Amino acid sequence: MSITVSVIGAFLIIGAILVILNDNQDSGRKVAWILIIGILPVIGLLLYIVFGMNFRKPGFFQYRNKDFLDIFEEKANEHTRNLLFGGEYEKEIRPEYQSLSRLLKKDSGLTVTDNNELEIITSGGRKLEALINDLLAAKHHIHFEYFYFLKDDGSRRIKNLLMQKAREGVKVRFIHENIANITIWPGYYNEMKEAGVEVVKFTNPNAFLLSKFNYRDHRKIVVIDGKVGYTGGMNIGDDYFFRWRDTHTRITGNAVATLQYCFLNSWITSGGKIDGDFSEFFPMDRQIHDDKLVQIIPDEPDREFPILHLGALWTAHHAERYLYIQTPYFVPPEPLLMALKSAAFKGCDVRLMVPKKADLFFMGPANKSFYRDCLEAGIRVFEKGGKFIHSKTMVSDDYLSIIGSANMDCRSMELSYEINAYIYNEDIARENYRIFMADLKECNEVTLPQWEKRPWYDKIIQAIMRLFAPLL
Repeated sequence: MSITVSVIGAFLIIGAILVILNDNQDSGRKVAWILIIGILPVIGLLLYIVFGMNFRKPGFFQYRNKDFLDIFEEKANEHTRNLLFGGEYEKEIRPEYQSLSRLLKKDSGLTVTDNNELEIITSGGRKLEALINDLLAAKHHIHFEYFYFLKDDGSRRIKNLLMQKAREGVKVRFIHENIANITIWPGYYNEMKEAGVEVVKFTNPNAFLLSKFNYRDHRKIVVIDGKVGYTGGMNIGDDYFFRWRDTHTRITGNAVATLQYCFLNSWITSGGKIDGDFSEFFPMDRQIHDDKLVQIIPDEPDREFPILHLGALWTAHHAERYLYIQTPYFVPPEPLLMALKSAAFKGCDVRLMVPKKADLFFMGPANKSFYRDCLEAGIRVFEKGGKFIHSKTMVSDDYLSIIGSANMDCRSMELSYEINAYIYNEDIARENYRIFMADLKECNEVTLPQWEKRPWYDKIIQAIMRLFAPLL
């Protein structure tokens, strides 16, 4: 009996290793998973099934999202299709950036929008204030999709307001990432349902699809009456409203239609229902009379291409004068690390800002394990003190700004459902440049001679974390 079990176990382990080797994912992830399975065969195999299986395969996205794509084809009018996919405003981008806009729409088809006004929000208190005011003004519908929607004071204020608006007759739809919020009991959401809020879970794992646990909805989306939208790095919780330094955007204009499209995709794919056509979600009277060009791009692990990773690669390769990055988690895939180093080698001023102290105990050593690569290439590394920095931003050459939910790590680039705003505008880029420079006042720069003097035990811990960086 024991021999039979051992033989079966050996075949399973060999089979898993062959699957890993045959996969098209990053080689670093392959090595990390083979290492884990080799050290802890049974536990490693289970961990791989739950956290390691790769769904980024041709055709899977179309299969998974078939219901939404069919419904959108049936219910969307020509105006909406043209707004989302027409591509009319791509030619208004600077010529050297038009290839980026074409690259970004490769999977989804979502194009550049004009007629947008943006507020860059760097204070959680400002986001809370603006969001409350916009929710109070809602007349027709409110759409919410968040990675974290917590149970603290700020979260309850938003929750109570959503329930109030539902009782007033506004249609409130709410998607919650149930794996990330597993500690929140169902009663929290049942109270919202009783008030009239429509609630769906983003992830519905079962015994046959355990690997869904690893694919989280990391997006942050609000759409109000199809006219006002929010996206960026801030979740709903007191850390984001009061204690952390983060970056978010409030958008009015045509880019809100893209946020709406992304929300409706998540809603229907997660089991939500929509009655009637889509015209009420894509109003035509969004005349903002502003010239800001914005391209909202979602990424999903079940799309064929890791589009946000490709967008970051393009940005690093094409930056000429400067490229400034803020991220709480810096464990980049190897191609992105090489692209950033290449940018620095050619003379571009590449600066990386990360927290001095990470919010997760293992992320500090993981972030630091990449410092030497960066410093030797000429990338300047800054550790921010004061408020923990949770921003996920890039700004380059006084033209391109990227603000969104995606961290510069393998999880965001390969595993999570993310959404980023690509903004092609000089004024917004200069504003983001000024924000970065203001944050530098609370930073200490890490130099290579200083870094070489760190304690030997830190070097060991960081080396170990570097092995598992592709899985973080």
